[in-house]
Amino acid sequence: QVRVVESGGGLVQAGGSLRLSCAASGSISSINAMAWYRQAPGKQRELVADINSGGSTNYIDSVKGRFTISRDNAKNTMSLQMNSLKPEDTGVYYCEVVASAFPWGQNTYWGQGTQVTVSS
Repeated sequence: QVRVVESGGGLVQAGGSLRLSCAASGSISSINAMAWYRQAPGKQRELVADINSGGSTNYIDSVKGRFTISRDNAKNTMSLQMNSLKPEDTGVYYCEVVASAFPWGQNTYWGQGTQVTVSS
């Protein structure tokens, strides 16, 4: 089985910074894509940023220039550095991992989420 665990959420004032971390563990043979999603109260979960195994990244427009996604392929970890936070960044942030693991092949795995709250 593959386990995905997020950490690093919390309460911060607008303009502040937080760094989220995601660690995948288990019988992993390779990780393809990794991504951060978030879900605000009453809204659908949305993709915030993703990164593939080669390091190519994508961001939604609202976080470009403020958030930076990165990963360590050797450690099966991913981070999201969030700067200049805004109240609209508030939500539960989820880590998504697309991984190949023996004997199940490639599947998508999710963490339990970490709360980010930005006060105005």
